[in-house]
Amino acid sequence: MATISSVETLANDDGVSVFESVRPRLFGIAYRMLGSAAEAEDIVQDAWLRWQGTDRSVVVDPPAFLATATTRLAITFAQSARSRRETYIGPWLPEPIDTSGDPRLGAEKAEALEFAVLLLLEKLSPTERAAYVLREAFDYSYDQIAHTIRSTESNARQLVTRARKHISDGRRKAVSSSQQKRLLNAFIVASQKGDLPALEKLFASDVVSYADGGGAVHVARLPVSGRDRVANYFASVGSFMGVGVTIEWIETNGQAGALVLRNGAAIGLATIEASEEGIF
Repeated sequence: MATISSVETLANDDGVSVFESVRPRLFGIAYRMLGSAAEAEDIVQDAWLRWQGTDRSVVVDPPAFLATATTRLAITFAQSARSRRETYIGPWLPEPIDTSGDPRLGAEKAEALEFAVLLLLEKLSPTERAAYVLREAFDYSYDQIAHTIRSTESNARQLVTRARKHISDGRRKAVSSSQQKRLLNAFIVASQKGDLPALEKLFASDVVSYADGGGAVHVARLPVSGRDRVANYFASVGSFMGVGVTIEWIETNGQAGALVLRNGAAIGLATIEASEEGIF
């Protein structure tokens, strides 16, 4: 972390240049913790307001101060977000974000960006989530993590260890990015054709389909589980990706994603997690 010691520089620009220089990291921390770009932007804005209300002349390490403020704001927000998501209409899924050229995330490590990891992080306590994100995505020392979450170094180590185990237990060995895109393309084509046998060949036996319509789009409100049920589901509803629809390939959360457009307007986004057993 860089240390800014010029009080005069901070005073002259109201701390704008310092804040903007670390904004990608602040957004990256908040997004990984909350799984929502909109909520992450709100947290970053709150951190900015806090920065403006701080006597910056006494801040020895502005980037550290801002990262700590952002993390603590995200912890507080995550505690209330958990209760809201328990009453969410249908499954809650992380809000996808374009990582192909997004400077807010591209400047940092890719850890804890994939949908599968964000969903697993959602099962952790906000403090565990913060410890994991700071360690795995931003290389914070345990001493820095302890200070940020107002804990001890030993407890910070325990939190990271528990979080790592949770993430590891919930993940499978993923296929390469090119294989993931190939399987996603095959899934889109089979769904558009309503090709049940082709869909069944693509899926692992324990595949689970999640759809998040936010209450505004008609999608399955409960996860669909099992090869036969998921294949039948997409064979019957795949027409929404058929006539009058175009597919645009994008990178979301570090993985290939298929943006579904009708008349030039986005109506959905499809992505998959895959292992050697198939799409799961």
